[in-house]
Amino acid sequence: MRLNANTLLLGKKVVLVPYTSEHVPRYHEWMKSEELQRLTASEPLTLEQEYEMQLSWREDSDKCTFIVLDAEKWQAQPDTSEESCMAGDVNLFLTDPGDPTMGEIEVMIAESSCRGRGFGSEAVLMMMFYGVTRLGLTKFEAKIGQGNEPSIHLFHKLHFEQVAVSSVFQEVTLRLTMNESEQQWLVQQTSHVVEKPYRARSAEPH
Repeated sequence: MRLNANTLLLGKKVVLVPYTSEHVPRYHEWMKSEELQRLTASEPLTLEQEYEMQLSWREDSDKCTFIVLDAEKWQAQPDTSEESCMAGDVNLFLTDPGDPTMGEIEVMIAESSCRGRGFGSEAVLMMMFYGVTRLGLTKFEAKIGQGNEPSIHLFHKLHFEQVAVSSVFQEVTLRLTMNESEQQWLVQQTSHVVEKPYRARSAEPH
């Protein structure tokens, strides 16, 4: 999505930056993991296909993605590349043409050293806030593999409620509608987040 191509969101634990070509090699290494393929219901891609995918994420108006960086590492090492600070990604899909206020959200904390530290929760909250304030979303949906207990627990903690189970796809669907009280809660949870213009650290042009 071009809308977030120049947006950086700075949180306490994570920094969200647009998915650029600089991030592709590390992302490609992550997705060789059979565990991550299973948890994200993804097929392995060649490096060339991964670069094509990154371009489509940038251009397609129905997909919004941010790379999740370790904020502590990113702030402590201003001279290092973003690739060395990468922890995962968070995505929004605007999949329902009949309802532009609905977004399907997913998060992946790919680096095992970054799991269990609240990165996923903060990334989802920041992405939801971006979705509400920048994309006009009022409803969020998450589809998670039945065996992915940590992710199901994370979304329950963020006020999502289970609305469906698919035995065919072996996934559960959870939803959250942003009524007034939920919006107030979201604003409180993300009051520390700062939005800045994005400047890639890499010297290479993108």
